[in-house]
Amino acid sequence: MNTSEFRRRGKEMVDYVANYMEGIEGRQVYPDVEPGYLRPLIPDSAPQEPDTFEDIINDIEKIIMPGVTHWHSPYFFAYFPTASSYPAMLADMLCGAIGCIGFSWAASPACTELETVMMDWLGKMLELPKAFLTENAGEGGGVIQGSASEATLVALLAARTKAIHRLQAASPELTQAAIMEKLVAYSSDQAHSSVERAGLIGGVKLKAIPSDGNFAMRASALQEALERDRAAGLIPFFVVATLGTTTCCSFDNLLEVGPICNKEDMWLHVDAAYAGSAFICPEFRHLLNGVEFADSFNFNPHKWLLVNFDCSAMWVKKRSDLTGAFRLDPTYLKHSHQDSGLITDYRHWQIPLGRRFRSLKMWFVFRMYGVKGLQAYIRKHVQLSHEFESLVLQDPRFEICAEVTLGLVCFRLKVCLHLFHSSFSVNVTEGKVSSITSMLKNWPWLSRDGRAKPAFFSPPTCPAPRCTALLPCTGAVPASSSLP
Repeated sequence: MNTSEFRRRGKEMVDYVANYMEGIEGRQVYPDVEPGYLRPLIPDSAPQEPDTFEDIINDIEKIIMPGVTHWHSPYFFAYFPTASSYPAMLADMLCGAIGCIGFSWAASPACTELETVMMDWLGKMLELPKAFLTENAGEGGGVIQGSASEATLVALLAARTKAIHRLQAASPELTQAAIMEKLVAYSSDQAHSSVERAGLIGGVKLKAIPSDGNFAMRASALQEALERDRAAGLIPFFVVATLGTTTCCSFDNLLEVGPICNKEDMWLHVDAAYAGSAFICPEFRHLLNGVEFADSFNFNPHKWLLVNFDCSAMWVKKRSDLTGAFRLDPTYLKHSHQDSGLITDYRHWQIPLGRRFRSLKMWFVFRMYGVKGLQAYIRKHVQLSHEFESLVLQDPRFEICAEVTLGLVCFRLKVCLHLFHSSFSVNVTEGKVSSITSMLKNWPWLSRDGRAKPAFFSPPTCPAPRCTALLPCTGAVPASSSLP
């Protein structure tokens, strides 16, 4: 493909993408395929001679699209909102064209410096404490990670290294292995599973703190666990507080938990993967109060801020905590400016070496929407969630189960769920909706966010045969039964 053909095919691909986005509502949201469907449809080895672009485009519709789950469909109710916008798509196209691997400032100065500035821009939009910003020669700064899972793992590993160094400085006879077996981390019992995975990868104990009636981690429960573990000879070193939990969008109490972490010399990481985007609106900024106690903070613009995947924003108060844990300087990666104090080498802030020019997406989106446009986008979704809440409250069959704070509405059927599951299973089987199941303290929940993307949560089993219900239920439900 030469430049001339690229221009022509590029325009065709933009048209294809635009048509796809405009017509996505007409596509079956969940694919009607079985595992292994694709292999028989394509050759068992790469072609010796080149295929034509027309053949490839035709195969997208014949082979790829039948197996695609359409995440941006209005009928996609699973997992979490995933952001996208035309400006972000265009920026991704430019990122692919530039093709830099920005592991250091020298590898591509613009890639590094734009990321530093964009993270400061976004930090100011959130009104983060200045300690988290890079400007004015601060000690902190921001970095784009691939996901909140990566950010949590990076924070845990940095906290582990910092704790080991501190303890060995006080007691040089302690080995790293002796310390590691006693380190313990904490999170709410409502924290995302990625927190547990970080503990597994980091080789440390992770304990779940029971949440209160509002599904939030409170100081009293955390303090009780700390006292118990210290008495057992363990070493608490890391706490993850969640703002906007996966199951019900609850908020751990930072103003209570934060001071304890500071007093006990434990690293506090704040995970606001979903909810963080809303904090750019002044009326929701109070939900972030207490972040001043945190050592690191993270949220995903690729969930709710019109920047497509992957873009997970992470800030630290002391970037030396990250570089102290991950810095390695082989000769082939060194450059003349690395010790000048004037630049950032983001390879020391993350697990992989290579990194894409992801800040271009933020730059395009922030400039083409403006802060006011992004705020309006968030507010519209929150307004829709409250509108949906009011509709649920008008139906006597349902009840609201958790406070509607942002774009998530949690509700449940008051009586037998047999009718619901009969209707719901038919819709899923026919590909009309795409959804998942979850549990919240053994109670069934349904949730719906302001983007009209609900997730349906599994109930406990009713004692009656073949029935799943909140209240005792008897009798079978006709196959044709359904809820409106």
